Amino acid sequence: MLPAIDQKPTYAELEAQVVRLSFETEKLRLENANLKRLIFGAKQERFVPVTNAEQGALFTLPAPMAPSPAKTEQIIYTRQKAQKAHKLPSRQPLPASLPRKEIVIEPEENTSGMKKIGEEITEELEYEPGKLYVNRYIRPKYARPKDEGVVIGTLPSRPIEKGIAGPGLLAHMLISKFVDHLPIYRQRQQFLRYGVELAESTLYDWIKYSTDLVLPLVHLQRERVLQVNYLMVDETPIKVLDPNKKGTTHQGYYWPYYDPIGKQVFFDYQKSRSREGPNTVLRNFRGYLQTDAYAGYEELAAQPDIIPVGCMAHARRYFFEAQDNDHQHTEWMLFRFQALYAVEQYCRENQVSFARRYELRQGEAKPVMAEMRAWLHQESIKVLPASAIGKAIGYMLHQWPRLERYLTDGTLEIDNNLVENAIRPIALGRKNYLFAGSHKAAVRAAAIYTLVANAKLCHIEPFAYLRDVLTRLANHPFIDLDQLLPCNWKAS
Repeated sequence: MLPAIDQKPTYAELEAQVVRLSFETEKLRLENANLKRLIFGAKQERFVPVTNAEQGALFTLPAPMAPSPAKTEQIIYTRQKAQKAHKLPSRQPLPASLPRKEIVIEPEENTSGMKKIGEEITEELEYEPGKLYVNRYIRPKYARPKDEGVVIGTLPSRPIEKGIAGPGLLAHMLISKFVDHLPIYRQRQQFLRYGVELAESTLYDWIKYSTDLVLPLVHLQRERVLQVNYLMVDETPIKVLDPNKKGTTHQGYYWPYYDPIGKQVFFDYQKSRSREGPNTVLRNFRGYLQTDAYAGYEELAAQPDIIPVGCMAHARRYFFEAQDNDHQHTEWMLFRFQALYAVEQYCRENQVSFARRYELRQGEAKPVMAEMRAWLHQESIKVLPASAIGKAIGYMLHQWPRLERYLTDGTLEIDNNLVENAIRPIALGRKNYLFAGSHKAAVRAAAIYTLVANAKLCHIEPFAYLRDVLTRLANHPFIDLDQLLPCNWKAS
């Protein structure tokens, strides 16, 4: 039997192919627009509604109403324009804590016989580059009478025994790398400008030894964070050199665990993004766990003693990125998100209590959430599930029980932006030093990130804190180790 002759596609088949290709083109266009926005555009997700005249009160959102035709009349008159007082630009005073170097400038004219009636003071902010100096410990030796031995002063404990690096230098190197994001090779170039040549391997060893010294303090901070009953968790990638992967880097992950009530955090490093990391760290955790929709948290969320809380910022981001796909739907939803965050902004700016925040959410945010939920169910059957707006609606419906949970407790946050803020120093750092030298180096970096992040949360200058801790830690009683945590620290 002869094979069937290929037939030309029918009109219906061609029409279906056009629809499919149009959908794929629109999908690629949106992906390209998002990539351009990430590379060239502003990172903030600011939404300005086109019209919001019907918004009414601060939080209330009445249903949109069709505008009624308004009567108009023409009025012509002349009035004097109010003159605004010209306000001279003011300069912020320099902090009183800065040391002052007084320079007295006498007039060139002979002032003998004159009476001083006052003085003009002009302050100038100046800077001197950092300086290296040497502490030279001189310990005289004394011989006891009758050859009974030698007496000599005791050398103070130092962070690195028999090393030449002092605590201030070690603290400066740690802060330069993990706070100011300055790689070690650039720090070495700075030391060369001061006339001191140090091997790069020596500098890395100093980082290693000083980090190992503070590890017990980091472990204590970890225990304190895991004792609370409300945590935010997120993850961020870090490239790591691995001898088993020649010519490429390993993709590791930092996991920050943030306590939003106590304002404390610790960073954990894991070799992968698998659920084993958070499952191991949080095996004894009980309470609220706020995360994004990453599947690695699902096993934890299924435990009876853990209550999952969603992130409204992630849900909003899907609608923000879908604006080019469906402006009408996204504007409607982003306007409601704006109302929800107006409640949070009011609570934050007025520093209301958790109880009062709960009341405001019940009165102002809960009705908006109910309106959003009804709209999501109504519009979900009208959009393509694979489109950008369809994914935004599907994500929010799937996460809805966790997203609305923040309404039930005033201590809960509307999103996990606080833990994302804790990640920012890591994101900035990896753009400069690019990768960690090994998995052990990544663990040590997580330890320093933990200390400096908590110092920042406690409004402590991180260099002063690390220098003092490195000075005292070697002789500090282990039973009183919590005194050196940022939340308890007092300068010696």
